[in-house]
Amino acid sequence: MKARWTMMVAAMLLGLASFAYSQGLASDVDKAADKTADATKDAAKDTAHATKKAAKKTAHATDKAADKTVDTTKDVAKDTGHATKKAAKKTAHATDKAADKTADTSKDVAKDTTHVAKKTGHGITKGAKAVGHGVKKGAEKTEDVVK
Repeated sequence: MKARWTMMVAAMLLGLASFAYSQGLASDVDKAADKTADATKDAAKDTAHATKKAAKKTAHATDKAADKTVDTTKDVAKDTGHATKKAAKKTAHATDKAADKTADTSKDVAKDTTHVAKKTGHGITKGAKAVGHGVKKGAEKTEDVVK
């Protein structure tokens, strides 16, 4: 009987040990599940934080690019307006210069025409006087011959 009791105690101890061991395994599985859950939670937080940070950087870069585009567009418009104004002034100046030259040339031509007309008139007058003088002399000669 003593051997039976020993066997029984040994069986109980073995059962108790296996129960304790299974409880330890269950506890280890629970701990591992908790650690996995915590790690997943941390990874999700880190991902959310990184996504938020990237979104802010993207928005900031987009704003910066938009500002640069606006500034560049303003500069181009300003330069274009300045160039147009400058071209208009140069064109107006060239037109005025051409008009002055045309007026000067017209004045010179008018002066020369007047001078030529005077000379022509003087020549005509002189020619008419010469013809008139010749006619008068011819008439006097004819008169002398007829007398």
